[in-house]
Amino acid sequence: MLELLPPGTVEVFGLVLARTSALVASAPILGTGTGFAGYKLVLILGISAALAPIVAEPLGDPTPIAYGLMLLHEVLIGLFLAFLLQLTLLVVRVAGQLIGQEMGFMIARQVDPATGIETPLITSVYETLFVLALLSLNGHHVLLRSLGDSFAHAPIGELAIAPSVAGTVQSMFGDMFRAGIVFAAPVLVFSMLVSILIGLLARVVTQLNVLEVGFTLRVGMALGAMCLFAPLLEPSLESLQHDFATWLDRGLQALGG
Repeated sequence: MLELLPPGTVEVFGLVLARTSALVASAPILGTGTGFAGYKLVLILGISAALAPIVAEPLGDPTPIAYGLMLLHEVLIGLFLAFLLQLTLLVVRVAGQLIGQEMGFMIARQVDPATGIETPLITSVYETLFVLALLSLNGHHVLLRSLGDSFAHAPIGELAIAPSVAGTVQSMFGDMFRAGIVFAAPVLVFSMLVSILIGLLARVVTQLNVLEVGFTLRVGMALGAMCLFAPLLEPSLESLQHDFATWLDRGLQALGG
């Protein structure tokens, strides 16, 4: 049956499969999880089969070394696209870490079964909200669409890596930290005011047990602030969704040089 296919068709499918596999296996929404991974295999094969006839012409007969380099190039592109989603999720993690540190919840950690890494409680809450918002806003569709668009910016069979990728990633890290601080700003400002209040109480009432009262008051007021400012999460999550789409566009432009 393979003899009926044009020469190089199998090689093209292998390259498309490599880029798709790297994206699906590494993206937080598509690749993480502790359950049966068979759906990932079906998803990878389905996407690759749909894209392969569209994105490239047959390669001909590349040498094994050249084909190995092409496979590595495709894997790097898939990992780069997945990294952009990881970068957006990192915004939420930075916000959760800042809030958890201010609340004193950094001592209450849990092991994330998807990554095996200890995750603070507040960070886990914000990550779950972000993932649900991303799915409701069809962020996974945006990610898969960018996979298809990436073949136009970085065609199959090319081994060049645009020099602008490093600068783009560096600027995205700066945007990520700024977005994380803005995301956590309302609760952080409120918690800082509570800390100032605790300090004033400690100066006025010298018999006050600052450690006991301060911890309880800080946690209670921070949880109240999270509930109070919960309506602000909707525009913040929509802004992160917009940032994610913007970073994908910038990343694709960087791939094209």
